[in-house]
Amino acid sequence: MAAVATCGTGAGSTGSVVAAGSKNHVTSFQRRGPRASGSDSSYSRLVSIAGTRPSVRNGQLLVSTGLPALDQLLGGGLAVGTVLLIEEDKYNIYSSLLFKYFLAEGIINGHTLLVASAKEDPADILQELPAPLLDDNFKKDFDEEACNHKTAESNIKMKIAWRYQLLPKMEAGPVSSSRFGHYYDASKKMPQELIEASKWHGFFFPEKSSSTLNIEPCSLTHGYIKLLQFIQNIIYEEGFDGSNPQKKQKNILRIGIQNLGSPLWGDDICCTENGNSHSLTKFLYVLRGLLRTSLSACMITMPTHLIQNKAIISRVTNLSDTVVGLESFIGSERETNPLYKDYHGLIHIRQIPRLNNLIYDVSDVKDLAFKLKRKLFTIERRVE
Repeated sequence: MAAVATCGTGAGSTGSVVAAGSKNHVTSFQRRGPRASGSDSSYSRLVSIAGTRPSVRNGQLLVSTGLPALDQLLGGGLAVGTVLLIEEDKYNIYSSLLFKYFLAEGIINGHTLLVASAKEDPADILQELPAPLLDDNFKKDFDEEACNHKTAESNIKMKIAWRYQLLPKMEAGPVSSSRFGHYYDASKKMPQELIEASKWHGFFFPEKSSSTLNIEPCSLTHGYIKLLQFIQNIIYEEGFDGSNPQKKQKNILRIGIQNLGSPLWGDDICCTENGNSHSLTKFLYVLRGLLRTSLSACMITMPTHLIQNKAIISRVTNLSDTVVGLESFIGSERETNPLYKDYHGLIHIRQIPRLNNLIYDVSDVKDLAFKLKRKLFTIERRVE
C-alpha cells in the first residue's frame, strides 16, 4: 500500500509546500522566526506564482475559487494544499456552476487543470466554462442587474452595499491574469483560443483502463483507485510535488472532481444506509495527503443530500478542509415563499480550515443567499 504510506506522511503541515528559498520574492507576510543557521536560505519565503497571494492571517498561499465573493467568505481564498468540498444542490445546477468557475479561474491564471468526472467527458466540461468579464464592463453589468432587481428601495441599497463589500476594488482595462480573482459571464462561453492554450489533464472514468496501484481491492472502489493513481502521477511527474522543487517556473495544479461518491464512481454510499464508507473516506485521506505535499488545490462536488447515514457525512466533512453547502429552492416550499422570492437558494459556509490545528473554524457570517442572474452568480446577506 505504497501510495497510502507515501501520502500519509504528508498530511501534516503545509508550510513547507509554499516556501521557497528565492531571495527575489520577499513579502511583508513573511513569518519571523529564529535563524536555523547564518544563511538567508534558512528563511521560508512564499513563492511568486500567478493567480496566488499570501493570506493576511497566516501567510498561507491562496488561490481564488473563481468567485471573489466566496473567496472573501473563506478568508481570502482557497489555501494551496487543501480540499474544498461543495455539497451539491438537489439538481446539481448551481454546484456545477461553481465547479466551472473554479476551472475557469485556473485557465485565466495559466494554472494546470486536472478535471475528473464519471458523468461528463472533461473535454466537454471545458467547453462549457463561462467567459471572463472585462473589468471596465463589470461594474456597469452589476449596476444594471441591481437596478432591475425588484425590491424596496431601502433593501436595494443595503444589498448593493453588501455586494460591494464582498467585491475587490475594480480596475479599468481588460481582464488581467495578474489580478487575484476574476468575474465571469454565465451567459457566454470561454473563448476557444483560451481553452486551447491551456494545459489540462482529463480523467473520464468510463474510458480509463485497469489500475496498477498497489492497494487491496476491498479497501477502495475501482474508480477511486484509478483516480488516485492518475492524480499521483501528474503531481510527481510534472513537478508539483513540494518535496521535489520544480525546475521550471512554479505553477499551481487545480484539481476538480465532479460528483464524487455517486454510484457513477462505483460507490454504493448513496444507495444504501450502510454503504462502504471506508472506500470514500480512505480516498479523501490519501488525496489530502497528496495535496499537503504539493502545489495544488482541489474542489470536489458531492451529492451529500443522497447520503442517508449522517455519520458518514460527518466523517467526510472532517476529511475535508473547507466545506460549502448549496441549498436550492427548486422544488421546495421556499420557491413560492415570498420571503425568498429574490433568491435562488441558500449558501452555507459549514467549515473553514484552521491549518496545522486539530480543530476547524466556523464562519460567523450567517443568512447567506445566492442568485443566478443574467450574467452573474451573486452571494448576498439575506434580507427578511
